[in-house]
Amino acid sequence: MSLSDIADILESSKKLDRVRKDQELVLVEINKMHMKLKATPEMVEKPGDTSLSDLKTLYIRAKELSENEENISTSLSNKLDALLSSESSGQPRKRIEGNELKKKRMKTHSDISRLSLSRRLEICLGLKGEQVAARVTPHNSDKDEWFVVKVIHFNKETKEFEVLDEEPGDDEEAIGQRRYKLPMSSIIPFPKRNDASNAPDFSHGTHVLAVYPGTTALYKATVVNGPRKRKTDDYVLEFDDDEEDGALPQRRVPFHKVVPLPQGHRQ
Repeated sequence: MSLSDIADILESSKKLDRVRKDQELVLVEINKMHMKLKATPEMVEKPGDTSLSDLKTLYIRAKELSENEENISTSLSNKLDALLSSESSGQPRKRIEGNELKKKRMKTHSDISRLSLSRRLEICLGLKGEQVAARVTPHNSDKDEWFVVKVIHFNKETKEFEVLDEEPGDDEEAIGQRRYKLPMSSIIPFPKRNDASNAPDFSHGTHVLAVYPGTTALYKATVVNGPRKRKTDDYVLEFDDDEEDGALPQRRVPFHKVVPLPQGHRQ
């Protein structure tokens, strides 16, 4: 590792720090504007008021900074990978299988935890009214389960989602819809039904979490037809514990009802 390499990495780190400080300042201004509009919403109707356009400008700036942070972080990570690779060139390399490599390169909104704070908040706020996969502990149960729920609200302060289970199971004592408050770590956004461009393309043999046909529950399954020819194609999956006549039936599931299997998944 040369001194120029170290200097380059340190300079990138400084750029990252500056971008993050700028992000914090913009978020403070956005919150101030939100409070102002909440206290006096009628101000936007006054002639010459620019509150909404100012807020839009702040959001655009926040988006630009988030993208800058992502670009710098990616560049910094690549530089470190290159240095680590060159240092370990004399050692045996661990073989990376094709599926593992594909998963490492895959980048989707499903893994919210790896994104910057501002980007995570932006995605979470945009999920209002959307259906998502949620890890829930049902009433009168001590076991977590994954359901399809509808996002009602996201609280930026507590980082919690308020969600609605619109179709509770038959084992629920009370009849009617259920509401839950869940942390960000318990939510996985589905790919957009009308925009498959950002949907992950899971390879054959990949373990995923998918909505079982005819239900609103998600279970662990294995992809048997990946990669798909088209982004909009259904997946053909084999669900765990779905045995019929001594074999696992292959079931078709739309791409927008399949998400990556969370780490440490237990079901």
